[in-house]
Amino acid sequence: MSTKFRSKTGHLEVRPLSRAIIRILPALGAVALLLMASLAAPPPAEAGPCERSARLARKACGFDVRDDLYETRAICAHISNAAKQEECRDDADDERADAEEECDDIFESRMDFCDATGERFYDPAFDKSMFTNTFDNANPYFPLAVGNEWVLEGDGETVVVRVLPATKRVAKVNCIVVNDVVSDEDGRLIEDTDDWYAQARNGDIYYCGENAKDYAYFRGDNPQEAELVEIDGSFKHGVNGAKAGILMFASPQVGTSYRQEFALGDAEDGGTVLSTTYRYGDDPSLDRLVPRDLADLFCDGDCLVTNDFNLLEPGPTELKYYAPGVGLFLEVGGKEIIELVSCNTDPRCDQL
Repeated sequence: MSTKFRSKTGHLEVRPLSRAIIRILPALGAVALLLMASLAAPPPAEAGPCERSARLARKACGFDVRDDLYETRAICAHISNAAKQEECRDDADDERADAEEECDDIFESRMDFCDATGERFYDPAFDKSMFTNTFDNANPYFPLAVGNEWVLEGDGETVVVRVLPATKRVAKVNCIVVNDVVSDEDGRLIEDTDDWYAQARNGDIYYCGENAKDYAYFRGDNPQEAELVEIDGSFKHGVNGAKAGILMFASPQVGTSYRQEFALGDAEDGGTVLSTTYRYGDDPSLDRLVPRDLADLFCDGDCLVTNDFNLLEPGPTELKYYAPGVGLFLEVGGKEIIELVSCNTDPRCDQL
């Protein structure tokens, strides 16, 4: 599921001259724009690899925005009504300004993450010798035995997660397939995702990729059927520069910030460990919106709390709560919660 992150640390991005001109002269020709962009200063030589990547990605984002602007204007050119054509062009300029602002926000979130993790390459070891071909409940916070199932509800949605009797080969590593289905309050399919997880010999769970499918319904269709509208977020380790991340540590340490997945511009989720000893009442900042009875059922000073975020969608963070032997039992994002209503991984699930 998608998470959101927004953080300000006071970083100031020095905009190249080309971007300043774009803001004050939106009608400037494409050739001039590309010429000035080519003269923009490169990332500082002393910048670490994380910062260099963030700055280059910001530059690429700007080019994408300009591509979209001119493609939209090309579409506007086929509108015969002069007033509507002008309106189309104005809308394109407004969308361009909003998109540039979004590029800035994503840049800031990446820079914040660079600070949290330190300036280093993201090039995790990923070799078949690191992993086991036996999938079980070795990681108490993320049990992966075939047949495990969780059902969560909240925010008008139902989420069903199942560990399937299937594997996916990713860069010579055997990954277990975990199916994640999201339905709306009418039972209609919204998302259907196959996640691919590898279990390291030390108990860490690696996120190797996902095949994500988003669906929508349209008025007037008869019958009403789910229509595939997006596959955004899909990635696979080793393909187009994508790299696996850590979804769950066997021994998480408070304060650790980490990448859960990495496919630049497509999948950039991360997390920070907030607590490994959560119990309701010990830390009021972590109790907000937490159902007391749910926390008391699963947590005895041994629950894990993480702060999950999406670098591509700067915004509110999402807290996730995990109980040993159970796995994920609660998500809190903004004013919404999604809580566990059934599971089969632990006897306590029978009390839900």
